[in-house]
Order: sequence, then C-alpha cells, then structure tokens
Amino acid sequence: MTVVSDRAPAVLREYYRILTGGIESYGDGRNLVPLLAEDLHFEGPIAGQRTGAAPFLQGVRGFIANIQKIDLIQEVHDPDGAAVRYDAHLPEGTSRLTEFFTLAHGKIQRLCILYDPADYLAKGGA
Repeated sequence: MTVVSDRAPAVLREYYRILTGGIESYGDGRNLVPLLAEDLHFEGPIAGQRTGAAPFLQGVRGFIANIQKIDLIQEVHDPDGAAVRYDAHLPEGTSRLTEFFTLAHGKIQRLCILYDPADYLAKGGA
C-alpha cells in the first residue's frame, strides 16, 4: 500500500510501507531500524518526548498492531523535512494524525506526531 507520493523522500516511503505492512511483517522492528537515527528525537501526545530509536520502536509496534489502513490527506516535503497528514483507520473508527519529520543523511532524525489522544485511544489506538 502506498501512503505517500513518489515525491516523498525514500526514507518516508519506506517508513509508511512498514507502518501499513501489518504487525506480522513488523516483527521486532528490525526493518525500521535503518530508517531511524540512533539518537532519534520523538515527541507525541501520549509518549511525551523520548530520545533514541529503541523507545520509538516499542511505541510504534502498538500503532502498527491496531492500524487497519492509512488515507493520505496532505504531504509537504523539502530536502530536510516533511509533514504528512493522514486518517488512521483503527478498530473503532478513524483518527486524524499529522507527523512532522526532520531528515538528515537518509534517516529520520526527529519525529513529532500530533493528534487528539482521547479520540485516538477511544477508537482503539494503543
């Protein structure tokens, strides 16, 4: 399933391919590791701020386990970053998310995700 367009940086096309590939495909996250900077800085409404790829891999596993489909709404890219807005179809409904990426050396250096955490959890997000 293609989420972002061919205009998106390769690292993001692969990131969304993994996110939509299902939990069996995700496994322990080893396919995601090469896309992330070791000192990845992640920020989200439920997880708060975290540094390092390992904590992110654990959190994203719950997202992948519950996501049924992603519908792209809007994407914006430049050489150093991107923003992607989408609807995530969860077991109990659809929740809107926006991810902001900082990219360097072909890896995700920083990821900030915005969404309504109460809505996300009510619709089956984890």
